[in-house]
Amino acid sequence: MQEEQTPNQEPNTGLEEINEYAQKIRQEIQKVIIGQDQLIDLFLASLFSGGHILLEGVPGIAKTLITKLMSRTISVDFSRIQFTPDLMPSDVLGTSVFNMQKSEFTFNSGPIFSNIILIDEINRAPAKTQAALFEVMEERQVTIDGHTYQMEFPFMVIATQNPIDQEGTYKLPEAQLDRFLFKIKMDYPNLTEEQQILRRFKDNFQLEREAVIDPVLHKDDLKRCQGLVEKVMIKDELLDYIASIVHNTRENGDLYLGASPRASLAIMKTSKAVAALNSRNFVTPDDIQFVSYPVLNHRIILTAEREMEGIQVEDVISDIVKQIEVPR
Repeated sequence: MQEEQTPNQEPNTGLEEINEYAQKIRQEIQKVIIGQDQLIDLFLASLFSGGHILLEGVPGIAKTLITKLMSRTISVDFSRIQFTPDLMPSDVLGTSVFNMQKSEFTFNSGPIFSNIILIDEINRAPAKTQAALFEVMEERQVTIDGHTYQMEFPFMVIATQNPIDQEGTYKLPEAQLDRFLFKIKMDYPNLTEEQQILRRFKDNFQLEREAVIDPVLHKDDLKRCQGLVEKVMIKDELLDYIASIVHNTRENGDLYLGASPRASLAIMKTSKAVAALNSRNFVTPDDIQFVSYPVLNHRIILTAEREMEGIQVEDVISDIVKQIEVPR
């Protein structure tokens, strides 16, 4: 990504604070995790722009672990929900229970009432349980028995899924996928990273991985950083650039379903966060291109013909980004 400062733009002093926190979070996570630098950067961009993450990867590559480590770097509440085929909406949201002594119903909140929520194997729950997340992920509130309960700040859902194992899984509805800011695909470590993993654990099989992580960011700090990200400048030409990329997905012959305006907003917000993480108070086309794939890859659907031909979603997104003229 570009690092040059454009002329006649005053530095945003708050960017130093954002970068200091980001560096501390990276250092804490890297006490345990080796590699995955781009994943950590996208985690930070989502954290500072206030969005949810869908994390996809095969078993054993630390999807759950890295989420738990990320949550420990922030002084907030954390809960984990293991999705299973028999999980009910009330197991996630909570339920009203009749209090015999007071002769009235009282609400017992579910595990979704937390700050950072890890939903493990989200595609293992049936549609009615997945639908329970629609309201809370978009509006940060839950409505039960006519009563609305607001989520506390921050509220971030990080869900994991396995792309290979299809037995006993349910496809996520498009409406739910659209509520995730990013879909991040985790890869295997390379050979050098795997060698480093083995060396780190060779003398300590039961390394207390989470115990070594210290919190470095508090709620008030996070809210202030998100406010600073909102103030990052983005030119109208770059807004038009974002709109052109997303609009192209709706008219692309390779795609059955294009991206919604929520995708445009997601690219704008996260490109500001990426700029801030690179110590800039202005967005560049490189920032937009960097976030386009994780923002769009779960929001578009290939036509049946292209899918049968083996065309990949990332290829279509790459072609779209190349076709659109970059503002100068």
